[in-house]
Amino acid sequence: MGRAKVPRKSTSIDMTAMCDVSFLLLTFFILTATARQPDPLDIKIPSSTVQFKVPDKDISIISIGKGKVFLEIVGQDVKRLTLQKMAEQYGATFTEEETKRFSVLPSFGVPFGNLKQFLAMNSEQRDKSGIQTGIPSDSTTNGELFNWIKQARLATGELHGIDMRVSIKGNSDEEYPTIRKVVDVLQKQKVNKFSLITSAEAGGQ
Repeated sequence: MGRAKVPRKSTSIDMTAMCDVSFLLLTFFILTATARQPDPLDIKIPSSTVQFKVPDKDISIISIGKGKVFLEIVGQDVKRLTLQKMAEQYGATFTEEETKRFSVLPSFGVPFGNLKQFLAMNSEQRDKSGIQTGIPSDSTTNGELFNWIKQARLATGELHGIDMRVSIKGNSDEEYPTIRKVVDVLQKQKVNKFSLITSAEAGGQ
């Protein structure tokens, strides 16, 4: 008795729907992504074999280079509340547009008195103006860097209920006195635990 022949069926699959979904997802991510702006300081960080990923929230990064100090506060909500607290402390006011501009800054290095002028500029003007002379890093309790860190820590605690982490990103050729000032500012707030950002050394585990 002959074997019954199984009818062959086409194995082609219509991928039109899958392609549509893929392009929709790609379009969504492109439109919602925020491009990271280049750092205003060209910092050559030291290498290290220790590998620890820097958190992407509840952290502030202090960049040190060429004798200047810059600060990056991570999180738009934390930036907004930090600016509000700084404005109250210094008796200043910021418009909603200025607050929005500040909330998307990657990092900044201007005295507080020049912040409104800085926020009014576009990214190209900020790079050319020479206005970013660094945040005054006097280690006394009324220094601006001290107050920025203090208010950012308070804002992080109020919004997220967690202690803000601090990382230092320093030029490998930076002079010791500038780094010492920043460490003094942290220690005056009893922040004795902070991380140093380094590049991965070849052969590190």
